[in-house]
Amino acid sequence: MTANASPFIIADRLTIGLPEGRPLVDGISFEIGKERVALVGESGSGKSLTARSLMGLLAPSLSLNASQLSLAGNDIRHLKPSQWQSLRGGKVAMVMQDPKYALNPSKTIGWQVEEPLILHRKLSRRQRQEKVLAMLEAVGLTNPQQLIKRYPNQLSGGMGQRIMLAIALITDPEFLIADEPTSALDHAMRDQVLSLIQDLVAQRDMGLLLISHDLQQVADHCQRVMVMYQGQILDRLAAKDLAQATHPYTQTLWACRPSLATKGKRLPTLDRAALEGYS
Repeated sequence: MTANASPFIIADRLTIGLPEGRPLVDGISFEIGKERVALVGESGSGKSLTARSLMGLLAPSLSLNASQLSLAGNDIRHLKPSQWQSLRGGKVAMVMQDPKYALNPSKTIGWQVEEPLILHRKLSRRQRQEKVLAMLEAVGLTNPQQLIKRYPNQLSGGMGQRIMLAIALITDPEFLIADEPTSALDHAMRDQVLSLIQDLVAQRDMGLLLISHDLQQVADHCQRVMVMYQGQILDRLAAKDLAQATHPYTQTLWACRPSLATKGKRLPTLDRAALEGYS
C-alpha cells in the first residue's frame, strides 16, 4: 500500500470463534489497500474464516469481535442486510474455491453472470447483455454468445473458475477476495487463472486478497504476504522475499513445496520448539 493511500480494509484485533472454546482467529490486525496481498498458511489456520468475516459470511454459530473492522470506509461489524448487499458486488466481490459448488446448476451461465448487474447496476437489458459478453471475453473465454446458453455441468474446471471470476468482476468492484481460487485445478491451469486475476486486478486498479496455501503461486503473483498459524498472523513480508524468510514457520512452508526435486523424499516438518522460542 502506498504511503498516502487510505486502506480499503482495516482489521484491528479481529477475533472469531465459537461461544465456548479457543478462538479460531485470535486477535489479528492488518490493513490492505489497492495492492495484491496473500494470506497463507496450512489448512485450519483461519485464512478462510478471516476472508468470510470481511464479506459478512460467517456461520451464525460463530462470534466476531474486533476493535475495528472496516471495508471501504464502512464499519462492517453491525451492518444490516441491505447495507451488506450494497457493499457485496458493489464495492467488494469474492471468488470461491470450487465452481462445482459455487455455481447454480439450474441456471444458464448468461443468467448467472448477468444477475449481479440486475442487483447492483441500473442498466437496460441490452446494456447488461453487452457487458456480459464483454466480461466473458475479458476473462479469456471464447464464443461468449454460445457460452451464455450453457449450464455449469457443461464446463471444464478452468472455464468454471473463469465464469466465477466474470461474475465477481462484472459490477466493477474496487476489491476482490479470492479464496483458494485454483485449488480444484491442475497445475498448468492454476498459473493461467492466477495470471488472469493478476492482470485484471492491475487493469482495473483493484485490490486483491488471495487466500492460499501455495507459497510459490503467492511469490509469483502477489506483493505482500501475511502468514497465519493457529489463528494468528506470525509473519509479514514481501512476496519476493519468501525464499529468504527468517521466521521458522514461513521457512518450513516454503521448504515443503512439492516438486520433481522432492519426489520420493521426506519433506521437512515444523520444529515447534524453535517456533515457540522465536520472537
